[in-house]
Amino acid sequence: MNKINWRNEIESRKLDLLQDTQNLLKIKSVLDEENGTKEAPFGAGVKEALDYMLRLGEKADFTVKNVDNIAGHIEMGEGEEVVGILCHVDVVPEGDGWSSDPFGAEIRDGKIFARGALDDKGPTMAAFYAMKIVTELGLPLSKRVRMIIGTDEESKWRCVDRYFEVEEMPSLGFAPDADFPIINAEKGIWDFAMIQEPANMNQKTAIVNVKSFTSGRRTNMVPDFATAIVETTTQEEVARLFHSYVKKHSLTGNATPKGNELLLEVQGVSAHAMEPNNGVNAGLHLADFLSSLELDEHANAYFSFIKEYLFGDTRASKLGIAYSDEMTGELTLNAGRFNYSKESESSIGFSMRYPVTYRWEEHTTKLEVHLKSLGWRLVTNSHSTPHHVDSESFLIKALQKVYEEETGERAELLSIGGGTYARSLTEGVAFGPLFPGSEDLAHQKDEYMVIEDLVKAAAIYAAAIYELAK
Repeated sequence: MNKINWRNEIESRKLDLLQDTQNLLKIKSVLDEENGTKEAPFGAGVKEALDYMLRLGEKADFTVKNVDNIAGHIEMGEGEEVVGILCHVDVVPEGDGWSSDPFGAEIRDGKIFARGALDDKGPTMAAFYAMKIVTELGLPLSKRVRMIIGTDEESKWRCVDRYFEVEEMPSLGFAPDADFPIINAEKGIWDFAMIQEPANMNQKTAIVNVKSFTSGRRTNMVPDFATAIVETTTQEEVARLFHSYVKKHSLTGNATPKGNELLLEVQGVSAHAMEPNNGVNAGLHLADFLSSLELDEHANAYFSFIKEYLFGDTRASKLGIAYSDEMTGELTLNAGRFNYSKESESSIGFSMRYPVTYRWEEHTTKLEVHLKSLGWRLVTNSHSTPHHVDSESFLIKALQKVYEEETGERAELLSIGGGTYARSLTEGVAFGPLFPGSEDLAHQKDEYMVIEDLVKAAAIYAAAIYELAK
C-alpha cells in the first residue's frame, strides 16, 4: 500500500472542517445545572453541543450512542479491542474582556476565536475528521475506534464517571486536550475549600464593615474579577487608599459610593489553574487590600489569613505543603473562588495540582491540623490521583512514530498540571492539539486556535488512529 499523505487528505476537507468547527463553537455549552432538565441535566447548551456531535456521527454513518444525555460516543471499525479518543464539548465560562463575541467563532488573522476553540471543541472536531478520513479511505482496521464525548470535564467529570459505569473501557487511547508531542504524566488534582465559621454577632463595630466579598466562578480558573461592599464613615479615605493600591499593583479597579456603602471592584487576568502565575488573581488582590483596613475580628481573620498564607504564593510554601519532583515539577495552588459573609460560612475554594510522587493523604492531614489551629476547616469536593503511562508502552511508541513522521520533530514526553480524560484510561495519554511554542489561551479571554494547527493536528490524529487500530 502506498504511503498515505494525511495532510493532503485533511486539506481536501478543510472547508467542511472549519464550518463544522465554527458551528460547534457557536453553541454556548457552559454548565447550567440550575436550569437543567432530565433531557439536559447540565443545561440546554451543553446538551445541544453533545447532540451536534452525535448528529455529525450519524451523518458520517458511524455508530452513535447517547448515554443519559450527559455523554455519548461515535464509533467506527470492528474488533474486540477499542481505541478511545476522549473529548469534551463543555467549556468554562467565557469571562470578560474579549475582543469579539466569545461564541461568535470569528475567523481573523488565520485563527478561530471562541471559548472552546482550543479547549476542547476545536481538537474534538479535528479528531472527528481524522476518523472520517480513515473511514472514507476504506482502510482495514483490527480494532474499533470510539470517540467518547463528555459534557462535564470542566467541572466534576460526572459524564465519564457515568459513561464507564455502563460502557466498556477502551484498552488504550488519547485525549486531544493538551499539548504535543505526548503527555504521559498528569499531576493529581484536588478541589477543596477552606471554611470559616459565621461571625460572633457580639463583636465590636469596626471602622470598616465588610458586608460582602466575592470573586471567581470556578476553582480551575484564576479569578479575573472581584467585588466587595464595605460600609464606612470614611469613604473618601478608603477610596483614596484603594486607588493607591490599584495603581501600585498595576491593576484596574473602581470605587463607587452607594449611600453609606462603597462598592470596590478589581479586574484581574484569567488563566488555567494548572499555572496560576499566568494570570492575575483579582480575588487575592482585593482581599490583600481589605486586610490593610481596620476591620472587625471576624473579617480581619478572613482577610489576614489570605494575606499571610495565600497572597503572592501559588506553590503553597506559606501553608507548609510545597513539593516538587523531577517527573511532574512543582505543586501549584490556585485560589479560585472567594465568598465572605458574616451571616453564613465564609469560604475559599482551591484547585491544587500536585506531583506524581506527592503523598497526598499525609500532607492533607498536616494541612487540616494547621487550619484547625487557625479556626478553619477543610472540605474536599473532588480528588483525582496522578496518572502516568510507561514510556516503553505500545501506545507511547506508536504515537511517537506518528508524530515524528508527520512533523519531522522529536516526540518528547511531557507532564502537565492539567487533568485530561486520558487519566480515565489505564493506558491513556494527552496528545495535542497545542504545538510546541504556541500560545496557550485556554480558560483565558480571546481564546483561539490557529487554523493551520487545527489542520495539522487533524492529519496527525488520522495517522495515529490508523497506527493504533490497523
